[in-house]
Amino acid sequence: MFKKPVTLEHALFALALAIAIAFRFINLGLLPLSDYEATWALQSLGIADGLRPILGPNPGYLHLTAILFYILGSADFWARFWPALAGSALVLTPWFVRARIGRVPALVLAFGLAIDPGLNAFSRLAGGPMLAITFLVFTLVFWLDGRRRAAAAFAGLALLCGPSVWLGIFGLLLAWALNLLLTKRFLRTPEGASPLPVEDATPVPAGDHKKLLAWAVGTFLIVGSLLLLSLPGLAAAVSSLLVFLSGWVTLSGLPLGRVFLALPAYELLPLFFAFIALVRGLLKRDALTIRLGLWTLAALLLVLINVSRQVSDLSWVLLPLWTLAAIEISRYLDFSSVNRWVAGGLFTFIFVLLILSWLTLAEISIFDPASTQSRLEWFFLAGIFLVIAISSLLVGTGWSTREAWLGGAWGFLLPLLFFTIAMSTGAAGLREPRTFELWHPEPRLGRADLVLKVANEISILNTGLKGQLPMTIAGVDSPALRWMFRNWNLTVTNVLSPTATPELVITPIGIDLSLTADYRGEPLVWREIGDWDALAFTNWLNWVLYRQMPVLREDIILWVRADQMLDSQDVSTP
Repeated sequence: MFKKPVTLEHALFALALAIAIAFRFINLGLLPLSDYEATWALQSLGIADGLRPILGPNPGYLHLTAILFYILGSADFWARFWPALAGSALVLTPWFVRARIGRVPALVLAFGLAIDPGLNAFSRLAGGPMLAITFLVFTLVFWLDGRRRAAAAFAGLALLCGPSVWLGIFGLLLAWALNLLLTKRFLRTPEGASPLPVEDATPVPAGDHKKLLAWAVGTFLIVGSLLLLSLPGLAAAVSSLLVFLSGWVTLSGLPLGRVFLALPAYELLPLFFAFIALVRGLLKRDALTIRLGLWTLAALLLVLINVSRQVSDLSWVLLPLWTLAAIEISRYLDFSSVNRWVAGGLFTFIFVLLILSWLTLAEISIFDPASTQSRLEWFFLAGIFLVIAISSLLVGTGWSTREAWLGGAWGFLLPLLFFTIAMSTGAAGLREPRTFELWHPEPRLGRADLVLKVANEISILNTGLKGQLPMTIAGVDSPALRWMFRNWNLTVTNVLSPTATPELVITPIGIDLSLTADYRGEPLVWREIGDWDALAFTNWLNWVLYRQMPVLREDIILWVRADQMLDSQDVSTP
């Protein structure tokens, strides 16, 4: 039995996978779960504990995470494990379509998916849309690759992953419908079939439809009911479609501009090269490019017209956008038959000017926008891009268009690559200090670590162990707070009885305990929301450059019964 030799292509895909795993798993459990994440994690914990919690419309995540909690115990890392694993596995999907888009574009696409800021953010989000994205994409690529049973199984899994999967399904259907509106005389079929529409794949053999349906339904029933241990999961899966449809009449309150700001603020690299690819494809009437463009357009339209839109909905735009960009970038990896000195010189010149333009933006952010110095800096910034355009034109006319395109493309590609990686570190929560990112659902937690630290210190002081004192949460509606104290003797109530004397109490700010015992309280920052509405021009520029902005804080008070404090006990202070 002969084994296939490991090729450079295998090694590069393995490298892309390693980069994706690093971005998604490093310090995965370091930050505490937000309210959004804790809502899902608490439901999974209830299932693992044998309770009957009311399940949200994402039973795929809930049941898979409940298995981890049951075997390995509840932890922030395990709450985010499946989305991180799914986000890493997404990097392998270009392997199955490399015969359709090309081997080099598939490799570029794999690296693009590995470092994308939005996909990295969703991969580190418990209960987020990452499972829906990965399972639906695997369904599509396995179907196109002829692996029909695997495609059917992943289709069953995808239908268990909440309302987000329906946005992806409707986006594909809309792209398919738009594609049908184009007559064949406007398209020029490239070598190999394109990834859309699906009927380009090999037809299903007669008699296999029932088998494929059995695989999809079987997977749906087994995972959706957790082997009949959590039957409400099936109802939750059905309700995901209803939740998705109801979202079309429920306002999210998120401004449209803030949603679409995520694309230029994070995705400059795929936007820049996808635009060039789309223009080139339209001029050549290339079917592959046009169909990917229609998929991008369909995904954008659904986000535009959906009144309950969220920034996470743009995740479905990233897939065709990166595919277009990968096809275009692969054109600039061939250095044969070009004057490398000319192309390299133009690349170096543009690279230096783009770095200078970023430093100029940083300098503008410290000036008053109405000052003369600020206006001069803006003129200087415009001059930089004018010099880039003139230099590229001179190289194209003095030498050749090939050298101009190659040098110019690399001059933009490398700075945009650095920009994308930098944005990924922030979106993945790997940067210190923490930054305000559009991909993260608000509110984010403030000093949650300090809340737990103080409570544990009081517990150690009185019992010698962490988490042993009874904890009462009164009037604070925060799933993240309940998740943080899940292993404590926890009581959650809206109003405290006047006769109650709990050892530890957490209340909203402004509440004065009127209990029979004496208490001492310490205010702590619990949640933070970016003050987007109060941003002036300088604040916006600071956010673009550094992802920093003014914040609105919500405090809580941690009350400790006076007899639990050190100075109330017969203990000498060192």
